[in-house]
Amino acid sequence: MAIRLYRAYTPGTRNRTVSTFNDITKKSPEKKLVIKKQQKKGHNNQGKITCRHKGGGHKKRYRIIDFKRNKLNIKAKVASIEYDPNRNARIALLHYTDGEKRYILHPRSLKIGSTVISGPNVPIEVGNTLPLANIPLGTAVHNIEITPGKGGQIVRSAGAYAQIVAKDRKYVTLKLPSCEVRTINQNCYASIGQIGNIDASNITIGKAGRNRWLGKKPNVRGVAMNPVDHPHGGGEGRSPIGKTHPVTPWGKPALGIKTRDTKKYSNYSILRRRK
Repeated sequence: MAIRLYRAYTPGTRNRTVSTFNDITKKSPEKKLVIKKQQKKGHNNQGKITCRHKGGGHKKRYRIIDFKRNKLNIKAKVASIEYDPNRNARIALLHYTDGEKRYILHPRSLKIGSTVISGPNVPIEVGNTLPLANIPLGTAVHNIEITPGKGGQIVRSAGAYAQIVAKDRKYVTLKLPSCEVRTINQNCYASIGQIGNIDASNITIGKAGRNRWLGKKPNVRGVAMNPVDHPHGGGEGRSPIGKTHPVTPWGKPALGIKTRDTKKYSNYSILRRRK
C-alpha cells in the first residue's frame, strides 16, 4: 500500500494524506456476504447515550468475515482483495473448491490466485490457519483465538502481528503488538503472517470533516466548559483544571489510572503487561 500526499491548495489538503488503494482489485462486495448494519451512534436500547462523540458518518454495510477459519483441509483460492469500511485492514475473498465463498482478513504479501487452507497439519505459509501447537517458534501470526473454536479475537488490525516465543505443555507464549506477553491454549487456531495495509497508521486525517465522515463527533475539552458541565470547567480566562489530577466528567480519575479488573479471569495468563 502507498500513501498519496496533497499540496496545500486548501487548508483541508495542507496535511492530508490518503491511501492510494492500489491493492484493491474489486469495488463492489460479494452480495451474499454483506448484511445491513444499523448505526447505533453511541446509544443503547433505551435511547440513552452510553458512548459520547459518536454519530453521523457515511452509511456502511457489514462484510461477514470468517474469523473461525473452520473449513478444515479444503483448499481455497484468493479471488480478490477488497476494501472494508468497518476496519482499517483489507479483506480477501476466498473461493473454496466446494463452491463456498468467504471473506478473511488479508495478510501481507498474499496475492490473487494464491491458495490457502486451514487444518492441523497444513504447510506453514502466509494465509494458512492451524493450531498454535503446530506453528514453529518465531513465526508471525494474526487473527488468534483466545478460546478454542470461538474464532480469532486478537491481532486483527492493519499491520499487526504476534510472535510465538515459547511453548510449554498445554500453552503457547505469544508476544502481542502491544508488547504484552501472554499464554494461550495450544489448541487455539491462528493464521500465518502479518496483516496487510501496514501504512494505515501513517495516514493523516487533515481536517475535522473527514472524521465526521467516519462517524466521530467533536470532543470538547473540559477546561473550556462551565463548572456545571465538567469538573475542569470554570475560572477566569485560561485557568488550570484546579485539581491534583485530571478527572472524567463524572469525577473519576483519568489519564494514567489502570482500569483493568484486578480479578479478571485471564490475569493468570499475562506474563508481562503491555507498556
